[in-house]
Amino acid sequence: MILDLARLLLFPALIAFAGASDLFTMTISNRVSILLVAGFFVMAAASGMPLPAIAAHAGAGLTVLAAAFVCFAMGWVGGGDAKVATATALWFGFDHLLNYLVYASLFGGALTVMLLQFRQWPLPYVLGSQPWLQRLHDRDSGIPYGIALALGALMIYPETEWMKAVDVTRFIG
Repeated sequence: MILDLARLLLFPALIAFAGASDLFTMTISNRVSILLVAGFFVMAAASGMPLPAIAAHAGAGLTVLAAAFVCFAMGWVGGGDAKVATATALWFGFDHLLNYLVYASLFGGALTVMLLQFRQWPLPYVLGSQPWLQRLHDRDSGIPYGIALALGALMIYPETEWMKAVDVTRFIG
């Protein structure tokens, strides 16, 4: 039961927190990425994931880390976004990685278009006292891509082996 609760809550809660943190502060704490990575290894061990599967998941994480490092070096993404994408790839492995990246890209494109449009309009006076909205509205600030990463991850997570292993009958009746 505890393992099923962890499968249901650990990753989704951490990734949602990362997205919300990026929305409100334009930063994602290193602690979130560390917890995602540590959580993966704890869950993999608790679930009895074979070592070759853990290695494959680590390979997916390292692949995204290399690509994210290049994107960070080019100034295309923030460091927190790169770390969260890497940690998410670790959870998804190669089986779900492409779908995750497609969803995150689509959500990221939509978010970027919406924020660019939002930044064209004056910020309503009643909202102007909110520091997080002022940051979002600032044309010189970046795009909080952690939101798109989180949405993409939450779209894919129900399809993963983590969720398929949950015994839902324990929670019913």
